[in-house]
Amino acid sequence: MALLQIAEPGRATAPHQHRLAVGIDLGTTNSLVATVQSGQPRVLPDGQGRMLLPSVVHYAADGSTAVGQDAQALAAAHPLDTIASAKRLIGRRRADLPPGSVALRLEDMPGMVGIRTQAGLKTPVDVGAEVLRRLRERAEAALGGPLVGAVITVPAYFDDAQRQATKDAAQQAGLNVLRLLNEPTAAAVAYGLDQGSEGVYVVYDLGGGTFDVSVLRLARGVFEVLATAGDAMLGGDDFDRAIVDWWLPQTGRDAGGAELAALLREARIAKERLSSQGTVELRHPAGGSLLLTRAVFEAVTAGLIARTLVPVRKALRDAGIRADEVDGIVLVGGATRMPQVRAAVERHFGRAPYTGIDPDQAVALGAAIQADQLAGNRGADGLLLLDVCPLSLGLETMGGLVEKIIPRNATLPTARAQDFTTFKDGQTAMSLHVVQGERELVAECRSLARFTLHGIPPMTAGAARIRVTFQVDADGLLGVSAVEQISGVHAHIEVKPSYGLSNEHVVDMLRSAIGAAESDAHARMAREAQVDARRLLDATQAALHQDGDALLSPPEQQAIVAAMQAVSDQLEAVLTDAQARAGEQPDQQPDQQPNGQPDLLAQRDALRAATEALNRATATFAMRRMDAGIRAALTGRRVEQVAV
Repeated sequence: MALLQIAEPGRATAPHQHRLAVGIDLGTTNSLVATVQSGQPRVLPDGQGRMLLPSVVHYAADGSTAVGQDAQALAAAHPLDTIASAKRLIGRRRADLPPGSVALRLEDMPGMVGIRTQAGLKTPVDVGAEVLRRLRERAEAALGGPLVGAVITVPAYFDDAQRQATKDAAQQAGLNVLRLLNEPTAAAVAYGLDQGSEGVYVVYDLGGGTFDVSVLRLARGVFEVLATAGDAMLGGDDFDRAIVDWWLPQTGRDAGGAELAALLREARIAKERLSSQGTVELRHPAGGSLLLTRAVFEAVTAGLIARTLVPVRKALRDAGIRADEVDGIVLVGGATRMPQVRAAVERHFGRAPYTGIDPDQAVALGAAIQADQLAGNRGADGLLLLDVCPLSLGLETMGGLVEKIIPRNATLPTARAQDFTTFKDGQTAMSLHVVQGERELVAECRSLARFTLHGIPPMTAGAARIRVTFQVDADGLLGVSAVEQISGVHAHIEVKPSYGLSNEHVVDMLRSAIGAAESDAHARMAREAQVDARRLLDATQAALHQDGDALLSPPEQQAIVAAMQAVSDQLEAVLTDAQARAGEQPDQQPDQQPNGQPDLLAQRDALRAATEALNRATATFAMRRMDAGIRAALTGRRVEQVAV
């Protein structure tokens, strides 16, 4: 009897048809592509059986490119045209990079860093696209057809610009991005923590160029990221550099360009061998050799290992979890093969970490499982991944204050709205300034985007209602919209910052937010007092211009003008003090009293006192204006015409 192929209503494909989707780990040192076949995730090899594709691209003068192992083979002869570790550059400017950290010819381009090669100026997005294109071709050849999409992993601490740049590289490579997935979350999936595991887990991910740590709570297939932290400029590359920095003084030579690149390659080989050997020989390209023991290697890299534990402690603190309350630790990234890394993690948590999966493959395997689900190959029993926003997002309000809309560590995806209003009478447009950070003042946060809402109906100040909505998708990318509630006019922007935050900037933003919480609160109260005073001054000035001569005697007008002058003098004193503070030393606290200037709380109190005096001086005037307005509204109308 013939079998009928039956599809569910509304579905274009038969139930058993498998959609081709992959997970890609776009790594700093190596990249991989994986898929799910027969219910099991596996990494796809190239034609020679190699799983890892080195994230290296060589640009030739004729415009051709070599990728992976072929590019590595050309690195010694063409070090400045062979680009490795481009992931460290993605979404950044040259000023964001530590001096001497990259042995390439870097140039500033609009919004990003450029790399000068014999084939012209290239960007980290171009380099990433070449690696992703090679992985796509590998997958399509292995699976026998075009891909419906890919899940691409990114460090948990990548900001909006770095995530968007990664997505741009994927699209340039011809990939449909199903989702950008945080690397630690993908690794947790690969370790099978979605298969009924429950509790709190820490994912420690030390790759070639970045370090991430995530604290996750697992419950019945739901992955909730409680907190993330990391160092976007710390990875295996830095251990290589530490070996070179120890080695060079003993040779009595400096190194740069091709020679430095050769030394770093030799150091990387030595680092890998020391994971299983006690001593290795370092061979200088100009001749001579030197023995490096594991004990010396551990000594010169102890500071790097200590740096990884700083974000670990921070993530645990943010999650409200003690180290002894963690149910398991997952190690990810090739750099976690180093024995000193595993020993440090075990000492910190008091228990051995999981090491059951090749740390190079874990992220790609987890991404493949998520891609399989998003492509529709897994049923409703699939896992649910809930990541978090690494930094607060908000808007600038009057006085240079920040109104936070989405707080740091909010679960993603998320959408939150808040109502705002106009500051002046007759205002028909509103400029919206989107910022990112934890401080109370715009000057202390990072600017993301600006846009303007036009067409607001002219009304008295405070009458308009503008609803601003922030929406962060599962990839961590932000969109902001504004709608005036009465007229319905709206504006929208997809926030795409021109460059990413350096790790030092992220860390400084969080550290300063904690250390300056009290002074920020004082500054906010002082700014709010300034805004209230300015609003009252503007309203009083407008009222005097309209009704002062008709409703006030000359002495009454003089009294109000005198009170207005007192408020204006206080505002001028605040401005003068702010200019004086701009010249203070960086280590001076904002609420100190330099050169006899009043502190912020004193400024607030003085402004409030002057504002209250102006309120008292205008109380009679306000009553007369109200009476006049009511009288004008009722003149010529009968009692029955007045609505109750």
